[in-house]
Amino acid sequence: MSRRAARRTRVNLTAMLLLLLCGAPAWASKILIPMDAESQAAHLKAYGVAYATLKGGVPIDWLLNYKGGSFGMEHLDGIERMCKLRGVSYEVISDAEYNGIVNSIMDPDFNGDVIKLDKPPRVAVYTPLNKEPWDDAVTLVLTYAEIPFDKVYDDEVLRGDLSKYDWLHLHHEDFTGQYGKFWYSFRNEAWYQHDQKSAEERAAKHGFKKVSQLKLAIAKKIRDFTAGGGYLFAMCSATDSYDIALAAEGVDICESMFDGDGADPQAQQKLDYSRCFAFKDFTLVASPMHYEYSNIDNTEYRTAVPMNIDYFTLFTFSAKFDPVPAMLCQNHTTTIKGFMGQTTAFRKEVLKSGVLVMGEFKPSNEARYIHGEYGKGTWTFYGGHDPEDYQHMIHDPVTDLNVHPSSPGYRLILNNILFPAAKKKPRKT
Repeated sequence: MSRRAARRTRVNLTAMLLLLLCGAPAWASKILIPMDAESQAAHLKAYGVAYATLKGGVPIDWLLNYKGGSFGMEHLDGIERMCKLRGVSYEVISDAEYNGIVNSIMDPDFNGDVIKLDKPPRVAVYTPLNKEPWDDAVTLVLTYAEIPFDKVYDDEVLRGDLSKYDWLHLHHEDFTGQYGKFWYSFRNEAWYQHDQKSAEERAAKHGFKKVSQLKLAIAKKIRDFTAGGGYLFAMCSATDSYDIALAAEGVDICESMFDGDGADPQAQQKLDYSRCFAFKDFTLVASPMHYEYSNIDNTEYRTAVPMNIDYFTLFTFSAKFDPVPAMLCQNHTTTIKGFMGQTTAFRKEVLKSGVLVMGEFKPSNEARYIHGEYGKGTWTFYGGHDPEDYQHMIHDPVTDLNVHPSSPGYRLILNNILFPAAKKKPRKT
């Protein structure tokens, strides 16, 4: 399908959605979509219903810390029909009942708040255009939840297309130009050779001699998107490799198999941590034989954590005073199954002082889910590859979210999708 045809399809779908949602309200006035463990059968699909409702021009109340972060909205036939079709649990209640819920949430003694959502964010995923949805947890859950998104990559970013979007996710990219440091194990694989050739061709197309130079240019465009008010989200290796690329601007950290010449022997001393979003004082892993970028990642520092006890804990924030982290942590549990990746978690020793830790695994002194501000925008980094695949390996089977319709690890991703739709209150200090 051509891009023009795809745009026409989106326009037609939006028009149909508006007609669907604007049907006459039934006798009762509100739909409540509960998000606690006991009441909701399909948490992930519920976010898709919320997004579609906003897309149809119907505002939503996000009821922070009420039944797991429930959603409230006008009772329209189209919304009720959509809940039924998608298997999302809901209740139809009167205005009086709903107002009673709101009043209980606004009670000073209740740690909750009502956040108005009024405009669906325009969503983009920075990913090679040939990747399938299951190659990345974010594209997988967006597809499953039926939340529309566009794929953008180097060509689109360099020509300024990020200005079209509110929210950007970084696929498991290596912004350092070292091809994920897969060289030692996979350099003879056809997929590795294809990816390297394609990256080199894109760099040459845009006038760069090295892939690392192209990726730095992309990283700076993303930095500017965030500084201008964009919402940035990244997982796994896109988190630490992004900050490393910014810190290494003007410094060659790539060995000859990656860019044709050796790395600068003084590269470590020349890093500028002030350019980073989240990390400081980290040490590069220079060896091309070593499947790691730096000591930001805690994977190799964890001391024999068995899978059955590898859980991280979400912090409980004051919804009335800290609505931003409260939104990002809405869930039906505060204990999330751990999952690994090339970048599994972040060593607390290398976090900048202004970084907000929202999820941690205390036994290994690691942060799993972190957030911060940059310019007028925000960023959120989430460690690990796939919340329902403990140790994801190349060629592993696809995760089937039909088996995990209420995954709390995936809910954290979808909280970030709705975050830009909120009329947020300033953080109190």
